[in-house]
Amino acid sequence: MAIYEYKAIIKNTGKTTRGVIDAETTAQARRKLREQGLYPTEVTQDTSGSDGVNKGLSTRFSSRGRVSVRDIALMTRQMAVLLRAGMPVLEALNALIDQTSRMRLRAIIYEVRDKVNSGNTFGDSLAGHPRVFSDLYVNMVRAGEVSGTLEQVLLRLADILERQAKLRSQLISALAYPIFMAMFAVAIVVFLVLIIVPRLTRLFERGGTELPALTKTLIGFSEWMATYWWIIVLAGVLLFGGWRLYVSRPEGRKKWDKLKLSFPLYGKLHLKLVCARFARTMGTMLQSGLTVLPAMEIVNPILGNSFIQSCMEDVKIGVRRGRDLAQPLKETGFFPPMLIHMIELGQRSGEIENMLIQVADTFDEDVRLTIDALVSLIEPIIIILMGLFVGFLVLAILLPIFQMSSTIGAK
Repeated sequence: MAIYEYKAIIKNTGKTTRGVIDAETTAQARRKLREQGLYPTEVTQDTSGSDGVNKGLSTRFSSRGRVSVRDIALMTRQMAVLLRAGMPVLEALNALIDQTSRMRLRAIIYEVRDKVNSGNTFGDSLAGHPRVFSDLYVNMVRAGEVSGTLEQVLLRLADILERQAKLRSQLISALAYPIFMAMFAVAIVVFLVLIIVPRLTRLFERGGTELPALTKTLIGFSEWMATYWWIIVLAGVLLFGGWRLYVSRPEGRKKWDKLKLSFPLYGKLHLKLVCARFARTMGTMLQSGLTVLPAMEIVNPILGNSFIQSCMEDVKIGVRRGRDLAQPLKETGFFPPMLIHMIELGQRSGEIENMLIQVADTFDEDVRLTIDALVSLIEPIIIILMGLFVGFLVLAILLPIFQMSSTIGAK
């Protein structure tokens, strides 16, 4: 099946539109367009990069790949702007196909457009691509369609996605340098121990002098590494595989996620990330018109910690029985007091959604500052450890050299 680019006139409005459609022949493409209420003025086969059949196949396979958060955020904001300008959903999707340069995302929009044109809602059409559009995204779009505020919902979604992309880029940029330093330090240690030290060992053996204990220790460590390096690699692979197998099971994942909360430094950072995700998503869902219980059903799967998700089941039971949200959250014993107090204040003032958004902003900024502090702490630790090892190496090498020099001088 080939892909055709077309220009057509919309039957009801008389406006000109353009897009792409798949069909066996040009005549079939024109017939499909007329069935969609479009009068084609130009239909040409798209053969850029490959023939029509391969292009059609690549379009289908490309929709299964991953799309970056930034691309989805940009698409969402563009869609919101088009809807705010008064453009219908189908026509807006046609415009997005022309505006999107990413082939994978363009293929997905194309398939969503076809489903909408077949009578499905926009939210249901997005649900066919769970790897690209999360449950949060799909359910918020559905809520926006029901309430008639789809463009406002899309703008909120764009804000959420852009904030996620920004936080992720900040994390990567903050951790890139210390990770590089750690990898570089490990590479230097392996090079010195496996390449340099054995050559110096042969030099010392020819000298025939008694080696200091420090040098013997270094030589013994080097010989052990050269002989049993494969055991270290195998043990690392087995440990990693065993850990992956353990956390792949629901009970193992739950215990591991609970253990992560008790890790020094990282535990509090992880909890702040979970709280920020919970507060921002919950606040956005409430702003979109959902009530607390349906919003919690959507929020719970995206928290990123199965142990806290199990605790949230008890929270939902409490809310279902008529209790306020703050008290069941407090009884879990894991959520920070600031989050609880802000929710209580929002419940009393009737502005819980705004309070949740504010507390999410606070947690996001706290996460950024905590990461900066951890990075500033990690860098000197790596430098100090490298200095200690290099000092140990220098002493282990220089001591027998001085000893050999003094022996030669005495003779």
